[in-house]
Amino acid sequence: VPGYSMVPYGDPVALERSLREGAHHIAAVLIEPIQGEAGVNVPPEGYLQRVSELCKKYNVLFIADEVQTGLCRTGKMLAVDHEDVRPDIVILGKALSAGVLPVSCVLADNHIMLNIRPGQHGSTFGGNPLACKVAMAAVDVLKSEQLAQNASVLGQVLRDRLVAL
Repeated sequence: VPGYSMVPYGDPVALERSLREGAHHIAAVLIEPIQGEAGVNVPPEGYLQRVSELCKKYNVLFIADEVQTGLCRTGKMLAVDHEDVRPDIVILGKALSAGVLPVSCVLADNHIMLNIRPGQHGSTFGGNPLACKVAMAAVDVLKSEQLAQNASVLGQVLRDRLVAL
């Protein structure tokens, strides 16, 4: 795709090389914290922290695509929480409405979000008041029923049983 560079997943050395070489032309690094296509690719320990550090060093935005991994699916509210990383932008979907209605969202602090003006951003599933209310209720359920903790416990049970096979 023109205007985009691919960097091997889990390789902070390659990421830094790309950032260094394109320092004046790169606006952001977009990654899935855990890749879910063609299997489940969990990053090496410390990778997300290093991505965050490199983005700060080279003054580019760190965008985490948490559509598949966010909202308690990995034992934390977000997959990036496993490394105590706070991306500049987080993209959420799928689990955001607990499957009731299609909805997605972008999370960022005001210094980023307030640069986007009406008409500059479009979303297939954005702007529906009912879907937004459902999303808010779904997040309340995720928190009140401690579903991240539940996913963590059951995930460990699954891993233990798979290893025992």
